[in-house]
Formats: sequence, C-alpha cells, structure tokens
Amino acid sequence: MNSSPALTTLTRPDAAVSGPPVVLIHGFATSAAIDWPADRWAAPLAAAGRETIAVHLPGHAGAPAVASADEVTTTELLRRLAEEIGTEEVDLVGYSLGARIAWDLAATGALKVRKLVLGGLSPMEPFAVVDLAAARAAVQGGPPPTDMITGFIANMVAGQDSDSLLRLVEGLAREPFDPAGRAPEVPTLFLAGDQDPMSQGIDSLVTRVPGAELQRVPGDHVGALAGDDLRSAVFGFLGV
Repeated sequence: MNSSPALTTLTRPDAAVSGPPVVLIHGFATSAAIDWPADRWAAPLAAAGRETIAVHLPGHAGAPAVASADEVTTTELLRRLAEEIGTEEVDLVGYSLGARIAWDLAATGALKVRKLVLGGLSPMEPFAVVDLAAARAAVQGGPPPTDMITGFIANMVAGQDSDSLLRLVEGLAREPFDPAGRAPEVPTLFLAGDQDPMSQGIDSLVTRVPGAELQRVPGDHVGALAGDDLRSAVFGFLGV
C-alpha cells in the first residue's frame, strides 16, 4: 500500500490485525481531523487491530492546494485516491461529499471494497448548479449570490482556501454524481441523521444497492456525524 502523505494519513494497528484497513473520507469544506477525530476513530480502530487511512481531499486542510479544476474531476480524483490507497482490500467509510466519492470508488471498482458505509449522502448534485463566478466574487468581498445553493457554497468556503475549494467544485461538477448510472455491489450501510435535511432522498439511493440497509441516527448533518450512535453503527457494521 502506498504510504505517501499527499492525500492520506495512516494509523497502524496497536493489536493483532483483525480486518482490512478502514478508509475514512471527510465532507466538503471540513477536514479529516474535524470529521474523524483520531481519539474517536483511529485510536479505537487501532486498538481493535485495524489500520486507518484518513483521506485528505484536495484543497482541504492536510492536502495539497488545487491549481486547476482538471486535476479534481471525478475521474481524476478517483484515480489519485486509488493510486495512493492501493490494491489491498479495504472497508470504506464516507460522509457527505466523502460518501459521494466513496460511492464512486466502490461502484467503479477503483478500490477493492469489502464493506461500504455512506453517511449523510444526498441523491442531488449541488455542485453542477453553482454559479462559480458569483461564488468567487462573494468570497472576495463582492455581493452575496442570489442563488441559494451558490450562496451556501460561498459561505462554506469563506475563510479557507476558497480558490482551491471552488476549483474542486468546478472539477467535480464536470462529472456530476449519477447514482442511476452506476451503483456499488458490496455490502452497504447508509446512515442519516433524523434531523438532517441534506440527506433527504437517501431512501432512493438505498434501493439502488442490492441488500443495502439504512439506519437513522439522532442529529442534523453535523451532529449526526459527531454522535456516538453513528460511530457505533459504523463499528458494528465493520465488525470492530
């Protein structure tokens, strides 16, 4: 397995290996450290004999900046992640944007996935409708976007490396999330906060994955991920 730190951080097991590595992919405009705090995820996984591979998406904290949208199209991002994570079988966990990427990594066979967990996933593709010019103007102190989704994205990237994050939006928008076009065919657990409007429609995704199950946990989009119920569901599904 490639241990290059460019897009991943590895945590080795503290105990005898008990299962495949666990790959964790964070959401948009957050980070691996925020979504997957080591004391809540990597440490207990290591104690249970599992290696953790925390992904740092381009343009986010811990990862390289994005110089061009060409380097972060869906196809290119999947290629880069697969090359770095390697050919070993993994358990794959993604949340929000991370879940969209995890879906495609499993569905395309870019990674060899044993079990898949998709949290806070929406069937909609917001990036494809973002007015990038308006978003870029807004984060540079211009007028707020009139479009609600564009305004939401502009607010999310403000105060961060907004240029890189908006290039990521541009790149991913070139190949929008298309769950009808391809779906994973591995054991899959969907997780959604019971107060999370961003995961509305997740039931339609569950029906596309043979044998998949959906579990709702307490909280909104952020609170669900931070809660013990979601973590317990993930660990239980992965056999930790």
